[in-house]
Amino acid sequence: MGAERLRRARRLLPETGDWQTMRAQFRWRVPGRLNIAERCCDSWAEADPRRTAIIHVGADGGVRPWDYGRLRMAADGLAASLAARGIGRGDRVAVLLPQCPEVMIAHFAAMKLGAVVLPLFTLFGEDALRYRLEDSGARAVVTDEANLDKLMALAGGLPELAHVYTTGGRALAPVLSLWGEVSRNRAEWATAQTAADDPAVLIYTSGTTGPPKGVLHAHRFLLGHLPSVEAHHEGFPKNGDVGWTPADWAWIGGLMDMAMPCLYFGVPLVSHRMRRFDPDAAFRLIARHSVRNLFLPPTALKMMRAATVPVGLGIRSVSSGGESLGADLLEWGRAVLGAPINEIYGQTECNLVLSSCAGSMAVRAGSMGQAVPGFDVEIIDAAGRPLGPGETGEIAVKAPNPVMFLEYWNKPEETAAKFVNGWLKTGDLGVKDADGYFTFVARDDDVITSAGYRIGPSEIENCLTGHPDVVMAAAVGVADALRTEIVKAFVVLREGASWEGLEEALVARVRERISPHVAPRAVEFVDSLPMTATGKIMRRALRERG
Repeated sequence: MGAERLRRARRLLPETGDWQTMRAQFRWRVPGRLNIAERCCDSWAEADPRRTAIIHVGADGGVRPWDYGRLRMAADGLAASLAARGIGRGDRVAVLLPQCPEVMIAHFAAMKLGAVVLPLFTLFGEDALRYRLEDSGARAVVTDEANLDKLMALAGGLPELAHVYTTGGRALAPVLSLWGEVSRNRAEWATAQTAADDPAVLIYTSGTTGPPKGVLHAHRFLLGHLPSVEAHHEGFPKNGDVGWTPADWAWIGGLMDMAMPCLYFGVPLVSHRMRRFDPDAAFRLIARHSVRNLFLPPTALKMMRAATVPVGLGIRSVSSGGESLGADLLEWGRAVLGAPINEIYGQTECNLVLSSCAGSMAVRAGSMGQAVPGFDVEIIDAAGRPLGPGETGEIAVKAPNPVMFLEYWNKPEETAAKFVNGWLKTGDLGVKDADGYFTFVARDDDVITSAGYRIGPSEIENCLTGHPDVVMAAAVGVADALRTEIVKAFVVLREGASWEGLEEALVARVRERISPHVAPRAVEFVDSLPMTATGKIMRRALRERG
């Protein structure tokens, strides 16, 4: 099949059409046999081997393009090396690397064997790495020189971890050189004939609500992401599209909201490691490499809004998820970036189930949009019964679904507790209106109870960040003898902003624009907010701070 025919055949949604028509006509097409490495690498290497897969931008600005033919050759070589060391179906292969082509080489090599990929964040310390490697029973890991010493310090206490590969120059026993192994194994490797339901990826949650849990996904979860990606990136893919996200590929947002869908559709994917997000550097990268499609976490967007935007950008679509965006930020996207910012919603266990889409629906500020074609999403009560319009309850997704996880690794009781009455519970509170639009209220444990009111922080935070001097804000409940809790806001200001008189102005802004009963009774100005590795505000840490 030719490259363009292959791309068109892979779309699950029509390129145009209103949201409700797409929902009514949508049908899942999940084959019995499916392997992510075949779909995102091998098939393109056969149809168009010189097609650009990854554009890697090094720390020095040097550009290293990778085509699908070269990507497959490297993945085949690593697969052969892993197989020679006894790695096979079901074994866990960890990947401890920043954004770079070697991440995908390791992913595809493991998947070609029917093994399970364990993505790991390079900023993890020894305790976090030890927990995930030990809990998963990983047998091999691919890393780089920057992380090798940290990893080897743990290896002696991980008896199941038998093989360590490095992308750097060090290749002294027991450490293997990835590129040395690839060069010694140049024969084509036959990708395993895995079932769509076979395990493929094990991603650990960020642990914001307890110890991290290993979320085990099947190969089919690739297809489960596509309806939303096609929609919120406005008819994705289109000729000339180029994708990039600053989100690390170790997390489901970076990996599955942008990286894998680009490779699946034959869209060039920019990879670049930012040790610390720099909005000016991000704009330069977007301009230099003609990036048209972006997944930007809310924190990145807020920082970019405070930077100078270059003229002549060709951005076509932007998605964002993880925290609710306010009307001011959405309007900035339209007016300054020249593209709508479509909000998306999901979680590691069941991703991209809600979306706003400026091209297919009327976008409502403050709303996450509607249920994506192929998904049934409702607001439920504790017994798993759908609630009516305007009622606050837990956001839930009807099971089964291709994007839904298989299980929590070695946690059958917690897996069972995730479901009620045929619904997957997200742990997030929300409201659905009569037109099917969902609004995020809060994590169940982020709700503020004050004077008999249940208050969600998102609306308050959006209102605060709408002030021109506020870059980021977080609202939490602080214990109060009279009201149970009061609302306290933590605020990060733009550089050069004055604090004088600002607290009163911010309280008045919330009082006037939302309601007096949700207005903060205390505002604390801080240099930064505690964030998870995925860019979500750690409100629990702020509550403990008081």
